[in-house]
Amino acid sequence: MTIVDRQHAAELVTKKGKVYKFDAIECMIPYRVESNQEYNFVLVNDFNNPGKLTDAESSHYLVCNNIPSPMGAYLSAFSNPDHANKMKMNKGGEIYNWEEIQKEIIRDYSKL
Repeated sequence: MTIVDRQHAAELVTKKGKVYKFDAIECMIPYRVESNQEYNFVLVNDFNNPGKLTDAESSHYLVCNNIPSPMGAYLSAFSNPDHANKMKMNKGGEIYNWEEIQKEIIRDYSKL
């Protein structure tokens, strides 16, 4: 897949090194769950550093209607919690950790 928006992209890397790229975090999460496969790396792009991949589990997530993401979940990832909080103060929205955002995305995905 060609990544158009590097601020919102994500990647899964298998134990054998195969890379799955996603234009949006909200696409990667359901794929990861449905594939029922273990991955060596689950990575998201840091919104403030487009193209810089960071560990998904330690990232902080902002869902904000004022920051569109490619697939419409308005979801952005931040490696630094202070950056996520600052963006929330400027643009609004809600902050989630990895476990929380997975539940939110899967819940919304299951409604489709």
